[in-house]
Amino acid sequence: MKPIISAFECASESAGPRPPVLLDVRWQLGGPHGRSDYEAGHIPGAVFVDLDAELAGPAGAGGRHPLPGPAEFGAVMRRAGVGRDRSVIVYDGGQGWAAARAWWLLRWTGHRDVRVLDGGLAAWTGELSKEIPAPAEGDFVPEPGALPLLDADGAAALARSGLLLDARAAERYRGDVEPIDRVGGHIPGAVSAPTGENVGADGRFLPADALAARFAGLGADGDTAGVGVYCGSGVSGAHEVLALEIAGHRAALYAGSWSEWSADESRPVATGPTPL
Repeated sequence: MKPIISAFECASESAGPRPPVLLDVRWQLGGPHGRSDYEAGHIPGAVFVDLDAELAGPAGAGGRHPLPGPAEFGAVMRRAGVGRDRSVIVYDGGQGWAAARAWWLLRWTGHRDVRVLDGGLAAWTGELSKEIPAPAEGDFVPEPGALPLLDADGAAALARSGLLLDARAAERYRGDVEPIDRVGGHIPGAVSAPTGENVGADGRFLPADALAARFAGLGADGDTAGVGVYCGSGVSGAHEVLALEIAGHRAALYAGSWSEWSADESRPVATGPTPL
């Protein structure tokens, strides 16, 4: 099953006899809370999920958006109506990062039928609703481990033995600027692969063959076990993992990402446009 779905397909399935669970995950880094946008209008039936509070644990040594506890995450998903055998479609405002984070968490914890609305709410042409749904409790129970996950040591090793992609903007990778974390730069050996280059001007993912060509040019080949991704705090990195999935690669996510790596002064930091 493709990990993304078009707005037309989403509308068709939502009108069918067994509609999917819709999750609205609108979020902006440093921006206003997405709840107000959700209340102003959302895809009918969609339930709002808060990325900072519900798709991440408390910020700390594990980074700015560490993974939530499986029990807490499962409770959030069940309240949203997520069931083990019911399709889930997630969307955000159009950037795709937050939706990809929800997609990755659900897939990592064992849900097999999760898709991201390609282009987000900006691609939706149907009516919007202000009605807040009250879905029946779902029965999804997380079982972590269905997707590969890296810790800091694993990311460092993969940067040496395989391909570790840095999904942040190129200027942050080089260390020219660092607006959020303790220090700028990148994990030694990591390759710059900005997430923005996974999509077109309309915010939709590039075709699978174009994404495959992009990642091949960055060093991804037939060894799908040797690719990993990190970003600032594990959000945009999930978007890159999703793009790699479309391209045919099962990539590992370093969830702590640069916010965890750079907070540890014992970890080496590389700067400049090259991996080392």
